[in-house]
Amino acid sequence: MSFIPPPPNCPLCPRLVAFREANALQFPHFFNGAVPPFGNLDAQMLVVGLAPGLKGANATGRPFTGDFAGQVLYSALAKHGFAEGTYKAQADDGFSLLNVRITNAVRCVPPENKPTPAEEKTCTPFLIKEIAAMGNLKIILSLGLTSHQAVLRTFKLKVKDYKFAHAAVHRLPNGLMLLDSYHTSRYNVSTGRLTQAMFDDVVGQARVSIDLA
Repeated sequence: MSFIPPPPNCPLCPRLVAFREANALQFPHFFNGAVPPFGNLDAQMLVVGLAPGLKGANATGRPFTGDFAGQVLYSALAKHGFAEGTYKAQADDGFSLLNVRITNAVRCVPPENKPTPAEEKTCTPFLIKEIAAMGNLKIILSLGLTSHQAVLRTFKLKVKDYKFAHAAVHRLPNGLMLLDSYHTSRYNVSTGRLTQAMFDDVVGQARVSIDLA
C-alpha cells in the first residue's frame, strides 16, 4: 500500500494556513509547509512527534531537523543503529535512517507549538493511512502525550486504557508495541524532565525488541 502525505500547501486547517502564510512573509527562505515524513515505509519502527518546530522542521522541511529536539532524537537513533551519516541539522546533510521512519501527529507548524484538538483530528487520517502503508511495522515510538493520544485515536483505542508515561510499553490489540517517551524538546531537557540517557534507554529498548522479533 502506498501513502501520499499532505501537500506542502495543505488547505485543511485555516489557522495553520494563516500562520504558514505569515511565516512565509517573515521567513521566505523557510520551507513553510506541511512537512513530509522522513524514512521509508518498509521500516519496522515509526517515531511520531507532535508537530514541526517553527525554526526546525518548518524551516528545513525534514522532521526534527534544525532544532534542539532533533539533536536528542537523531543522536539516540544513530547510537542504536537506526541511522547513519553525520547529522548537521539540514535536510541535505546526507544523514539517513535505517529501519525507522519519522512523522508528526500534526504536519504543519502551529502557533506557539500548540495545535488545537480540531487540528489534531484533521491530521489523523494522514497518520491512519501512513501506518496502514507500513507493512513491516512493529513499534511506534510516541514523543509526548499529544503524539500518544494521536496514535491511540488512529486505532480507535481509549486513552484511559493506555496511560502515557515515560518509558511506558503498551501492547496494542493489533499486535503493535507502543513505546512512550517525553518529547525531546529543549524545555524538557533543560528542566531535567528528560535526559539524553533517558531517551537513549527508550530507543535502546526499541532496538532490542526489533532484534528479538
